[in-house]
Amino acid sequence: AQFVESGGGLVQPGGSVRLSCTASGFSISGSFMGWFRQAPGQERIKVASLDSIGGFTHYGGFQKGRFEIHRDNSKNTVYLEINNLAPDDTAVYYCNALSSLYSHSPLHDWGQGTQVTVSS
Repeated sequence: AQFVESGGGLVQPGGSVRLSCTASGFSISGSFMGWFRQAPGQERIKVASLDSIGGFTHYGGFQKGRFEIHRDNSKNTVYLEINNLAPDDTAVYYCNALSSLYSHSPLHDWGQGTQVTVSS
């Protein structure tokens, strides 16, 4: 399985971004999927996850509404929308498959991620 994340860039505080993660060699249908992020000098942590059909989501310590995860199985793609961006959201964002909605352990190798930089 390979994941290609995209959609990041330089964003002003208060702005929004929509990240995409397209899988190849792997069908996301039937899989729990999650988004993670790694800020400079910090460990990679899970931001959000959703079930195989997108009916249930989990955001942990991240605010639902400011972060929104959803999927399009027909495009083999998972999305993460981040609203009202703050400098603390600056990180490389990755996606991966999970064994369950609440798992924090990725099932496959990481992709290259997509850099989100929040700065004025």
